[in-house]
Amino acid sequence: MNKRILIVDDLHPAFKEKAIALGYEVDDLPQISRAETLSVIKNYAGIAVRTKFRIDREMMDSAPQLRFVARAGAGLDNIDVEIAKERGIELLAANEGNMDAVGEHTVGMLLSLMNNFRKADNEIRTGIWNREGNRGYELKGKTVGIIGFGFMGQSFAQKLSGFGLNIIAYDKYKTGFGTELVREVSMEEIVKHSDVLSLHIPLTRETRQMVNDEYFFHFKKPIFFLNVSRGEIVNTQAVLNYIKAGKILGAGLDVLEVEKFPALAEQTWYHELQQNDKVLLSPHVAGWTFDSYRKISEVLAQKLEKITF
Repeated sequence: MNKRILIVDDLHPAFKEKAIALGYEVDDLPQISRAETLSVIKNYAGIAVRTKFRIDREMMDSAPQLRFVARAGAGLDNIDVEIAKERGIELLAANEGNMDAVGEHTVGMLLSLMNNFRKADNEIRTGIWNREGNRGYELKGKTVGIIGFGFMGQSFAQKLSGFGLNIIAYDKYKTGFGTELVREVSMEEIVKHSDVLSLHIPLTRETRQMVNDEYFFHFKKPIFFLNVSRGEIVNTQAVLNYIKAGKILGAGLDVLEVEKFPALAEQTWYHELQQNDKVLLSPHVAGWTFDSYRKISEVLAQKLEKITF
């Protein structure tokens, strides 16, 4: 029986160690290319990947013995889920492994935006002392709207629990998740009441470019906007348009429609984004901490244990 796993990305050793303990033969090749993987994947029952390349039809066509794909991260958007389902290939993800990292990063971005941390720091370093121009907002009493209440949305809500605010959440695919901390609401209530809007949803055909000019138009109050999910969900120019219109007070974007240089710098909206001091950017690292690197592998290893041949 084939119990060979190919690791094609940089994973914490915890996954490999557990796999070996479970009787798997593991080839840990984080430097392997896609072309090289295509030439050898026929020999493996499992593949472990982070973000290196897409596990698509071509890859699965080359892997007749493939039983599972282990994604070392949150979500499955670099895997062709429909093809995997057709072929009975199990898909493992590790959303639980970086939920704390994402929750903390999102709170950090929100506090920075509401209190002008970056702008104030930059001004002082260039000889400007401007108290009035850097007055901030308090979280207490505000209403935070969360779109998507899976592991990431729940983590963000939990991290906010000590701030004395109102948390409302909408999830198209879940019901009955309201608690003393979080009130489950309709999208109409999110639009009506939110002072802060935070996205925690996967990238799908339905959500791609979901957040655009029309989406923001319906919000009744100026908001702080946060996206730590997937960049392709949000139209960046729309964010900039609504900042200019005063409808978005600040935006924290850990992810963008186009990521990495030089491609990012070639976007029509990049220069405006670069110059806008109401936008706080980070390079898709909300879920990527020294701690989550280990936790992700541990979660994947636990899920691997449940696979039966």
